[in-house]
Amino acid sequence: MKTSWWMRFTFLILAVLVSVSMLIPTAMNFGESSSYPLKSKINLGLDLQGGLYMILGIDFNKAYKDEIQGYTRKIEYVLKDQGMSGTGGEVDASDVTDPKQWIELDPSTDKEKAKEEIKKFFPGILRLTSENGQKLQYALNNVIKTQIQEQSVGKSIEVIRNRIDEFGVTEPEIVSQGSDRIIVQLPGVKDIQRARDLIGKTAKLEFRMVDDQTPFATIQGWLEKATQAGIVYKEGNRWSEYLATLNDFLKKDLPANRTLAFERKISKTTNKAESAIPYLVEANPRMTGDLLQDARVQIDQQKNEPYVSLEFKSQGAKIFEEVTGENIGKRMAIMLDGNVYSAPNIQTKIAGGRAQITLGGGNFNNTMKEARDLALVLRAGALPVQLDFQEERTVGPSLGQDSIKKAELAGSIGAVLVFVFIIFYYKVSGFIASITLFLNVIFTLAFLVAFEATLTLPGIAGIALTIGMAVDANIIIYERIREEIKKGIGYYKAVENGFAHAFWTILDANITTALAGLCLLNFGTGPIRGFAVTLLIGIASTVYTSYFVSKIVFELYMNKVEGQDLSI
Repeated sequence: MKTSWWMRFTFLILAVLVSVSMLIPTAMNFGESSSYPLKSKINLGLDLQGGLYMILGIDFNKAYKDEIQGYTRKIEYVLKDQGMSGTGGEVDASDVTDPKQWIELDPSTDKEKAKEEIKKFFPGILRLTSENGQKLQYALNNVIKTQIQEQSVGKSIEVIRNRIDEFGVTEPEIVSQGSDRIIVQLPGVKDIQRARDLIGKTAKLEFRMVDDQTPFATIQGWLEKATQAGIVYKEGNRWSEYLATLNDFLKKDLPANRTLAFERKISKTTNKAESAIPYLVEANPRMTGDLLQDARVQIDQQKNEPYVSLEFKSQGAKIFEEVTGENIGKRMAIMLDGNVYSAPNIQTKIAGGRAQITLGGGNFNNTMKEARDLALVLRAGALPVQLDFQEERTVGPSLGQDSIKKAELAGSIGAVLVFVFIIFYYKVSGFIASITLFLNVIFTLAFLVAFEATLTLPGIAGIALTIGMAVDANIIIYERIREEIKKGIGYYKAVENGFAHAFWTILDANITTALAGLCLLNFGTGPIRGFAVTLLIGIASTVYTSYFVSKIVFELYMNKVEGQDLSI
């Protein structure tokens, strides 16, 4: 045998050994405590192994309030660009379905001109609801509120899917139910609490200036007053609800356009709040996360602690530079979902559009996990609305072990029938084809383990399809060899020409199918992606086994019979 054959044969043996070793944990159903060095197993989808099922409700009222506050901040920049000045004032949320906010104009600002500019830049978006001296009150147009309802569901589904994809769960099913509900099904999720936190986190990033003019003792006095009135946070309740209740109670005590926020210290061991440091911050954020370009985890080389590095879009970088330039010597609170993560002192104007969120000390691994999760949700995007968990349960497989057993039975019967027919029709060559088909399945399943892909019922269908394509590739080769034999050339030359002429036909057919599979993978969701993944893996395995492995075995076979016979 030639040296090239031995090299190809050695590679094949190594590939088989590696593939078999990767499939042993699945075949033997090894647990995490097994001493076997490889722990990865084939992941099963929700239809085969069960997972997490959740129904999320959407709170549109909070979205309306956040939206009007966002437009208020935009009005400030529009007026500034036009040489006028105005700041966002109090939000009137007495009607939660139609919140309104005041714009306080400077005495030198022409109110009528300001109204014209606002109408010019926000046509059909904002409506003027009231006037009082140099104050203008605006609310969202009803058409915009309808658009928020329509777009929030789709945007929320997109954000949740992005977070789940980065979380590592494949084959998620995320669909809307009605106009204000989202159903999420996650197959094989083990860390349920982490998945729940990632999905439910609003990830609303805000930058607000800290009011250091009010003495800390005064702030403490306000908190004591609220405590005496029975306004305290109870473990298990939503923190944002407590914060809203607190600020509403202290509304008359707080300075104008100011609100209370807290930096909560979470215990690394109990995962509960140990303390909450109060901050008096601006009611309206200077910047929000919609101007964020990227978020990545970095390591502070001096402290050896993880932090989240933020990079803003060009518009965000410009605003960030202006804000820091105007507030040198003051503190800026970096807030996420109403919680203050850090409040650094602005030393100088910060250009380049970069900032960072520090997470404090504690266990390095826990802090790193928190930093990664935080960067994940910021990168994946903020939820446009607040989601409430209305129902949550861990469910068994929809088709369960019965589906797996039936799939195994059907696959076994189909494989036996194919093997019997191909051996009967092509004799020894058919036996060689059966070997390549078996290796094709082994390699495909091993790839699923290597890529940590999820196997679902549609995925099993994809594997069945690739087996059929592999049989087709063998038939193309064998029929070409038969044609060459009929020409009267020797068996050696017939096999050589058969493989040579069949290669491009096999490659062309599989590339065409792969392109269709890539479209399914790129544009499909849920089960469709599962089918596409196994199909693409099967195509790669089919080309290798049907052509290259068959050629290796045929060369060995022809060498044994010394080219004097060919059973085909």
